Amino acid sequence: MAEQNLVQFKIFDLYDVSAIEIKDPALRPYLNLSPKLLLKSRGKIKQKLAKINFNIVERLAGRLQVPGHVGKKHKIITSWSSGKYNKNMALVLETMDIIAKKTGKNPVQVLVTAIENGSPRDEVTVIEHGGARYPQAVDCSPVRRIDLAIRWIVQGAYGKSFGKKTRMTEALANEIMKASEASGESFARNKANDSEKQADSAR
Repeated sequence: MAEQNLVQFKIFDLYDVSAIEIKDPALRPYLNLSPKLLLKSRGKIKQKLAKINFNIVERLAGRLQVPGHVGKKHKIITSWSSGKYNKNMALVLETMDIIAKKTGKNPVQVLVTAIENGSPRDEVTVIEHGGARYPQAVDCSPVRRIDLAIRWIVQGAYGKSFGKKTRMTEALANEIMKASEASGESFARNKANDSEKQADSAR
């Protein structure tokens, strides 16, 4: 009876995560959807694989600060996204609002589906044997799958907004929606497909 009276928190008191469905069983233990009013850990979680203890929405906001490398070049970041939590989280919340209005669905569910569709199941590494280097297909761990999906979603949004008229919030919302639909217009979905094709050819 006491459990029924517990308050069910929503993320920022806006989005309910109690009914979020994660279809991929491999990603289910590593996609953190803990309901909190404020997603701000301040980097206090320092044990091994600490990233899996951060809510997935907070990880998306953190990735906006450092989009990561694209090939051998580092992705250009803008002055408004340089480590300021309030600015990055405000951008994510505006993006969620756009997704909710356009799809009529819970934007956290759309984000989770986008991560599932944009994460590669296998990739290619380089093996050196006898002085020769050759590609070898390897399975991608669930933690790395989530990392790559978030990185590619952010990079795809940056590529469609940096130096263009499209605002970052609109580009990020479109990328997440396209990835959730497994659309060929999604940068993350295309990168995941390319990774799996390269792994198939290297077997």
